[in-house]
Amino acid sequence: MEVLKQKLQNLTQNLWWTWRPEVRAIFRDIDYDLYLEAHRNPLQILKQVDDAFLDRRAAEVDIQIRTDRALRQLEDYLNPVTTWGLVHAGTLNSRPVAYFCMEFGLHESIPIYSGGLGILAGDHIKGASNLGVPLVGVGLLYHEGYTTQQLDASFWQHDVREPVDLADLPVWPALTPDGVPARVSVEMPGRTVWAKVLEAHVGRVRLILLDSRDEANTEEDKGITARLYGGDLRMRIQQELLLGVGGSRALRALGITASVYHLNEGHSAFAILERARHRVQQDGLDPHRALKESAAATVFTTHTPVEAGHDRFPADLAGLHLKPLADGLNISIEELLGFGRVNPGDLGSPFLPTVLALKCSRRANGVSALHGEISRQMWHHMWPERTVDEVPIGHITNGVHVPTWLAQEINHLLETHLGNTWMEAIARPDMWTKLEYMDSAEFWETKQVLKARTIRFIRERVAKVNARIGLPPIEPPPLDPDALTIGFARRFVTYKRPDLLFSDPDRLDRLVNNPERPVNLVFAGRSHPADGPGKAIIQRVGTFLDDPRFRNRIVFVENYNIHVGRNLYQGVDAWLNNPRRPLEACGTSGMKVIMNGGLHISILDGWWAEAYDGENGFAIGNGEIHADQEVQDQRDAEALFQLLENVIVPMYYDRDANGVPRRWLQRVKRSMRTLAWRFSADRMVMDYVRNCYLPAATASSCQMPPP
Repeated sequence: MEVLKQKLQNLTQNLWWTWRPEVRAIFRDIDYDLYLEAHRNPLQILKQVDDAFLDRRAAEVDIQIRTDRALRQLEDYLNPVTTWGLVHAGTLNSRPVAYFCMEFGLHESIPIYSGGLGILAGDHIKGASNLGVPLVGVGLLYHEGYTTQQLDASFWQHDVREPVDLADLPVWPALTPDGVPARVSVEMPGRTVWAKVLEAHVGRVRLILLDSRDEANTEEDKGITARLYGGDLRMRIQQELLLGVGGSRALRALGITASVYHLNEGHSAFAILERARHRVQQDGLDPHRALKESAAATVFTTHTPVEAGHDRFPADLAGLHLKPLADGLNISIEELLGFGRVNPGDLGSPFLPTVLALKCSRRANGVSALHGEISRQMWHHMWPERTVDEVPIGHITNGVHVPTWLAQEINHLLETHLGNTWMEAIARPDMWTKLEYMDSAEFWETKQVLKARTIRFIRERVAKVNARIGLPPIEPPPLDPDALTIGFARRFVTYKRPDLLFSDPDRLDRLVNNPERPVNLVFAGRSHPADGPGKAIIQRVGTFLDDPRFRNRIVFVENYNIHVGRNLYQGVDAWLNNPRRPLEACGTSGMKVIMNGGLHISILDGWWAEAYDGENGFAIGNGEIHADQEVQDQRDAEALFQLLENVIVPMYYDRDANGVPRRWLQRVKRSMRTLAWRFSADRMVMDYVRNCYLPAATASSCQMPPP
């Protein structure tokens, strides 16, 4: 039994299992109840399972054989004969990319993410792993996680901390080339803060995580990495210094010489300054040459299309914290602060890490074509001598790591029609034309199985929440399994308009309760702990759930996370997205639904503005924006209702003699054929390698605007 347990332990040490459902199933089959109690965390399961029970279950469900097979597959994965990266990544194979991000969404049991940015970062490094692109992730380990969403009887969101036991995570001390556990120091006002350097393996990618719970720190400084996005501006700038400066120093301590720094959002911009500081101190470079060389090897991705969403640090706070970097660069603090100001001469203006990253990077990009355009408009004043189109911000549209989000049943179906190795060729558009020959009835049957499973999952979650907050059970159980089921799940914030359909309750009643063509609506999402207006929208949606007209047709699923998302993406018929254009930078949840045979219903914003071709999903409105926001909301609500009433619902219920909605499924197949290859993490990472990483890795200088 000890041998089996050690093998299972070995299997948990690489997060490859997070996108291998057959491996996760091994731990699920050991003890299903424990699997749920442990939040699907294999390490917790192994800690808690009784040896005698494991011995019995191993014989009953072939745990030994399945574990040996998984370990062989992992070994083959980690030691491939060749990869796309080996052929195409060139110089990166000797000096990898360092990918900095404040959060990484890898699995629901590793709570170092809050939402879309972290999920994207997790998908990015998983995609790099699958392609064999040499890349190292750099982030922070939050020992209190983010928060768990809990709703009370009035449907108000409460934010509960998620403390993390390091023993429950597949991370361990990262060792220096001398075999010593690495730790780094970062200068803070009046003191030095130390951080332990830990690492996790995500397939072929190393993820470096810094933890400020070092014995040399005060209790206050140990709390710098306590919570993701926790605390005030002082805490935020200290977290960002630890990420950018500490992360750069951690790479050096581990003997990792990165050719390119990829900064995912402005939180990690201080890495640019630290890299230049090191060149000044180590190689005697002139500070401006060091900054130019650092900029030449930096790629910056911005995700925020709203100016208010970018960090702004008061001049005195920024100056206090950045003075050690200025001294190390041999420049004045005033000059350094100028790199983070749109107008360097405005000495009282705040310091923006995003502005620093835009000024000091070779390549900057938005995360969709429309977002790139909006970003050029937003930051045009930094390059007043250029036209908007000449502003040096491009775009690479996000993609999703398909194995993480794909249902096994869909994978088996695609293996039948596209071949057993279809995932290795996922970015080839020609392969997807084979879907046109797939029998629609076969696909429909598969999708119905997934939908039934998703509805069971939702009912169980809703019942548990109702029991906890003292509400009576919903009878009959909510959601008709035969009804068109539409999902809406994302961060609840005003511009995403989660309550758009509730603008006309009577019309919504007629839509969802049509006796011949009913509709289910599934909502999920959370607001930032400090976002009162966002929490109020959740509460508003909750009030409609008390209305007898909607009690069995509309549900809200508590605590939206990777696990909840995966269950929703795989089973819904369609996905709704109705932000105020152009405020959605990209929005990747709809991509995950499309991979699982659902259709996207969206405003022409983010990725959908470049994806919709008229027949591969549905567009709300025509993309035009009214000057009056209230009028725009009314216009979009009307367009959404008409689209649902006159197009989407009739198409879904238009069945042949065997009850198969062939027109609907024809659109599903077109959606997958035209979109699956374009919006995968494979295509996204390939684009970064070709258009950003390789040019940055071989560059010696780039143009920077004056400070």
